[in-house]
Amino acid sequence: MSLRGSLVTLRAVEKDDASTIFMWENNPANWKVSNTEVPFSLYDIHQLIEQQSDIRKSGQMRLVIQTSTEDRPVGVIDLYDLNFKHGYAAVGILIAADADKGKGYASEALRLFSTYCKEILELRNLYCQIHGDNQASVALFEKAGFEHVGTRKNWLRFKNEYFDELTYQLCLKNKN
Repeated sequence: MSLRGSLVTLRAVEKDDASTIFMWENNPANWKVSNTEVPFSLYDIHQLIEQQSDIRKSGQMRLVIQTSTEDRPVGVIDLYDLNFKHGYAAVGILIAADADKGKGYASEALRLFSTYCKEILELRNLYCQIHGDNQASVALFEKAGFEHVGTRKNWLRFKNEYFDELTYQLCLKNKN
């Protein structure tokens, strides 16, 4: 199984990625979707990279999304709230620069990642939680086959405004 598509390659986060991830995580434009309230230190980023090296211990994993042609990092895809016993995990995705959005990078990354979760991690379900006003994410996950399974009304707050939280689920394996 390859984590390489025609547009993007998914790879493990390396220590050399820390400064790039530091910039992405500390960009206030990304804080709404990441539920961040305070900046991360570079030390925090290094700690996260170390902790995620053992997926079974940390319950999370982050992969860098890079272009297949230039090997240029354009974002990350995260697996968190991982539960091997029940076979589910949450997924989140970030394409960092506006110039890289709308080029199919996120769609292909999500497809590759879902296949990896099904075939290698042997998960049964993936889910995501999206701000109700994030139409780009809704379109991305619906295109990938995720189904809307619930809405929490006025659940998330950002800059003193409340938003619904939409939950989407992808069943990777049928019931036995």
